Amino acid sequence: MLQSDLLYKIGITLIPGVGDVNAKKLIAYCGGVEAVFLEKQKSLLKIPGIGLTVAESILKSNVLSLAEKEIKFIEQNEIKPLFYLEKDYPERLKHCNDSPLMLYYKGNCDLNASRVLGIVGTRKATEYGKDICHKIVEGLAHLNVIIVSGLAFGIDVQAHKAALQCGLNTIGVLGHGLDMMYPSMHLNISQKMMKQGGLLTDYRSGSKFMPENFPKRNRIVAGMVDAIMVIEAAKRGGALITAEIANSYNRDVFAVPGRVGDIYSEGCINLIKTNKAMIVGSAQDIIYNMGWQEMGNKKAANVQKELFMEFTIEEQKIVDMLNGEGSISVDMICINSGLPVSKTAAVLLNLELKGIIKSLPGKKYQLR
Repeated sequence: MLQSDLLYKIGITLIPGVGDVNAKKLIAYCGGVEAVFLEKQKSLLKIPGIGLTVAESILKSNVLSLAEKEIKFIEQNEIKPLFYLEKDYPERLKHCNDSPLMLYYKGNCDLNASRVLGIVGTRKATEYGKDICHKIVEGLAHLNVIIVSGLAFGIDVQAHKAALQCGLNTIGVLGHGLDMMYPSMHLNISQKMMKQGGLLTDYRSGSKFMPENFPKRNRIVAGMVDAIMVIEAAKRGGALITAEIANSYNRDVFAVPGRVGDIYSEGCINLIKTNKAMIVGSAQDIIYNMGWQEMGNKKAANVQKELFMEFTIEEQKIVDMLNGEGSISVDMICINSGLPVSKTAAVLLNLELKGIIKSLPGKKYQLR
């Protein structure tokens, strides 16, 4: 990434009054990030949702000097900036309307791996909650599932610890910049995670640290995963906010029911009772519902089946893609195949009618 290009990409995130949604709109209308800064006021005012206050803010703000400081911090600390139009940006998150324009990542794993699970829950986890968390993560270890959480007290940090112990990559999504760690006692585990996963945030260094940042960062956890699992949650709390956001993003949501009458079972039981989450008691429940079964023998059977089938170029492209993965979302199929949405839908339907693929919850497909 050219430094001058990065300067404008970071700069646009710092303009007062321009959030992620408006910033994407500005980039689309102006034809690029740098073009936003060069656009005249009368042209900016023609863009839907951009009023006089925002237009003046774009023209008068002195954000590029702040962006220069951030670039120095990034370079000094080996942080990878991820702009929403770049290939390394989490694809699942990219398709969420309010996804962050820019992410800052320090780690070593692929954020677009084929299986990603978010785990959230109460900060006051019981021994039962910690135990079930570890057992479920352990049960997913053979599938190389990436575990995502918020590195908070309780279930969050337990999920990260379990992943590290089981040899899985794990991503901590932070509600602050990468120049600090909250809570500070999680510094040691965060350092281990950077060698086996990583840390991710949409906050630049030096950002003012506020408690309200944490509910805001939940949209990243919910958006970058295939599914969210809630383990222990009271009637209200950040875990339930994450589950609600995940539902709005059309992600699968699972909940461990817990014991009736326990305060930290109420949230999970309500999610299940209101059909906002599927009940889960083991890793196998997740594997089955997500279509994450190991592909070993299935792949061999698919190869035999495909020998007797004739495919169009588009069909073959999608079959080859699914042959290497457990399951893939429609969005990812569109992106990887380069086919328009309407064409992809038609090809998927044909393959489904031929008995080659099957649809899964969450608008995903896998080979039969």
